[in-house]
Amino acid sequence: MKQRSGFLVGAVGGAIAVVAVGGVGTYLLSGTESNTMLNDYSTVRVDGQKALSANIVEGRTENKYNPLPWVGQKVTGVTCPTGLKAVAGTTLTCTGKDEDGKAIAIRVTVVRASDRSVTWKFER
Repeated sequence: MKQRSGFLVGAVGGAIAVVAVGGVGTYLLSGTESNTMLNDYSTVRVDGQKALSANIVEGRTENKYNPLPWVGQKVTGVTCPTGLKAVAGTTLTCTGKDEDGKAIAIRVTVVRASDRSVTWKFER
């Protein structure tokens, strides 16, 4: 009987550990915030302001929108009307298509910005 209860405690403990690690992994991979360096390849000008180029925002958003099968929905063809100004509080609405081909709006917001990088997030 003692062996059986020891096995049960070990099995339950192992299952809890797997669930916890899976939960932490999902949390880390499902983040919608991104920090991007502003350099010659990623920077454009929008209304005279330094901005993160639209193709960087589009690609990163599309890749992070559905990082795991159980997080978010698959989205394709993400496009943004302009680059994302490197000014805290700036917002931009990009569009994409869900699995049914229906257009969806994706709001992108700058969280922090400096001369060298911009931290931004999108809403899933």
